[in-house]
Amino acid sequence: MNAIVKILGQQFDVKVGQEVNIHRLAGNAGEKVDFAEVMLIDNAGKITVGAPTIKNAKVSATILSHFQGEKVAVFKKKRRKGYQKMNNHRQQYTKVKIETIA
Repeated sequence: MNAIVKILGQQFDVKVGQEVNIHRLAGNAGEKVDFAEVMLIDNAGKITVGAPTIKNAKVSATILSHFQGEKVAVFKKKRRKGYQKMNNHRQQYTKVKIETIA
């Protein structure tokens, strides 16, 4: 069973038992979370499409851990002006495991 679910503004194609890295969620490791914005469900070839979401559908997941992504260098420069600026950024992520699609 597959589902396309919208989590924090991003769409993910998820399956039961899959681990997904999403933007940081509030909550501790081991807590259950539900995502109600399900846009599509594929149940062994039987496809249900929402307009834009499917009513009474939800995806349940468990928070596994919180972690930081890879460092991204942000460099800004304006030529011939003597302006240069270097910043770095590490995005905060949450790893969740998809438990059920209903």
